[in-house]
Amino acid sequence: MRLEEYWGVGPKTRERLTASIGVEDAVAAIESGDVRALTEAGLSRGRATRILRRANGGEGMDVLATGDARDVYRELLDLIQAYAVTRQAADRIRVLTPLLDTDPMNERLDDVEAVRAVWTALDDAERERVLDAFERYDEAGAGERPAVEAALALLDAGVVESADSGADSPFAPLAELDRDAIAEAAEALGGLEDGRVAEGVDEELDDLRESLAAADRLEANALDVIEQLREDGVRDGDGFRDAFLEHVRSEAGVTVDRVRDAMPGDAVDATDFAGTTLRELSNDLREAVSTREELVASDLRGTVAEAREDVDAAVAAVDDVAFYLSLARFADAYDLVRPTYVEGERDVVAAVAARNLSLLAADDERVQPVTYAVGSHDLGEVDPTAGPGARENPTPPDDDRVAVVTGANSGGKTTLLETLCQIVLLAQMGLPVPAERAEVSVFDAVVFHRRHASFNAGVLESTLRSIVPPVSAGERTLMLVDEFEAITEPGSAADLLHGLVTLTVERAALGAFVTHLADDLEPLPETARVDGIFAEGLSPELDLLVDYQPRFGTVGRSTPEFIVSRLVAGADDRSEQAAFETLAEAVGQDVVQRTLADARWSPTD
Repeated sequence: MRLEEYWGVGPKTRERLTASIGVEDAVAAIESGDVRALTEAGLSRGRATRILRRANGGEGMDVLATGDARDVYRELLDLIQAYAVTRQAADRIRVLTPLLDTDPMNERLDDVEAVRAVWTALDDAERERVLDAFERYDEAGAGERPAVEAALALLDAGVVESADSGADSPFAPLAELDRDAIAEAAEALGGLEDGRVAEGVDEELDDLRESLAAADRLEANALDVIEQLREDGVRDGDGFRDAFLEHVRSEAGVTVDRVRDAMPGDAVDATDFAGTTLRELSNDLREAVSTREELVASDLRGTVAEAREDVDAAVAAVDDVAFYLSLARFADAYDLVRPTYVEGERDVVAAVAARNLSLLAADDERVQPVTYAVGSHDLGEVDPTAGPGARENPTPPDDDRVAVVTGANSGGKTTLLETLCQIVLLAQMGLPVPAERAEVSVFDAVVFHRRHASFNAGVLESTLRSIVPPVSAGERTLMLVDEFEAITEPGSAADLLHGLVTLTVERAALGAFVTHLADDLEPLPETARVDGIFAEGLSPELDLLVDYQPRFGTVGRSTPEFIVSRLVAGADDRSEQAAFETLAEAVGQDVVQRTLADARWSPTD
């Protein structure tokens, strides 16, 4: 396959890859999703990631129909990568894309759940050993030796014993390894460093290397050797020859015969004699080192070759375990659950006790699980006492394709849309979702549009060009649109928003639309409803108290009196307080005073 046929590979990228690693290896790297190979070939990590996402999940990337949907996708990948146990696992996470078929989604979920079960079964010490093994593997560069050593460490940590022996999980190949064979292979691989035999592997080779180093030092300082012997009273002739032989034998740690074999028979003087002897001795030892090293290396390579099948299996297993362990640690950290995929004619996004991952990651204390659904769900009755709010209608209607979400400012409406988007994208990547239960259809397009406070015709046009084409294509589309009125005047916004709701229903899409213009949208299509989020007062610290759980079929209140009450209470001086009191008269002085009384606030506070 030609490199230019891959998305994002132009002439310059092709030339860089070809010059660095060659066409064949570049194609192999792209097909296998190898970010590291492409970055080492000179591509930026961002470009390499974009190329691999398109090469390995191009259709899935089309699910992200808007910039805001792509932002949520990237935010999710960032959260998951924080739990990666190796750089290679992080690279594989970066190229995860939404899928369009439930079979690979379920297969990935099976693997994540299997590894998660093993991870949660390990005690703290065992988990630490596993993470240490991957850290060493990562630091060593993820070659054959680090992989085999990591496999041994995983076996020693008990991951195979903790795994379900009948499970077809990423741990299964580890259980099939010949432990003795890979232990010997690990030792043999450890003895080979960049093709050379490492020090300490073979005693004879170590001795020869030490002798060679000593002979080289003697050769470099031959004149000093002669001078030392003469200072010791040794002169020319047989006495010098014998003293020189003994000195070299002692310093180089070689036999008398090896030194004698290096001595010339026709040296003209002591300098010629010493220089020639030491040069020949060094050459002889260098050849002996080379011969011995090749013999030892051949034995080591033979040991590795005998275990080749197990070594290759260990390399593949360690990379897979690292990848799925990273996903499993993410799922475990946020207590994620497996979604139910809904296929056929029924379209739905539904979740019980859903949580927003971005807020959880930020340790936001305001995280309140919410139950919500659009489309035809099968959640069953939701226990009104199981979650916050304890509403009389805790179960979402099961036949509305569109919901219009209304309510208080800072009431979590945008967060609700983002949470639904997170659930859908995680589910379509074959990953668990942040909820107690969830039902999700597979969508061809997810249209998420956050509120953008830019009030001009250009923004309106670009927004419509972004959100209308996906729903008009006739494929399964989820519309999540936040405060459309923020980009045009209220009258026109209500008309356009009503048109979007109608279009969503007519094209058999699902949608949730956040707005403050619910009253202007009547009458809504038959399969659309209005939900409301309510603020309930102020805390003693004058924080707005909001029940983030939407009330179904009810228009939410924007509660300006709570905001005005907080302003009255927080005024810096009497003049400012008097000004806010004027606003309080406008929204209802009695309501403001009651709010402050409920918050247990008084002017002396």
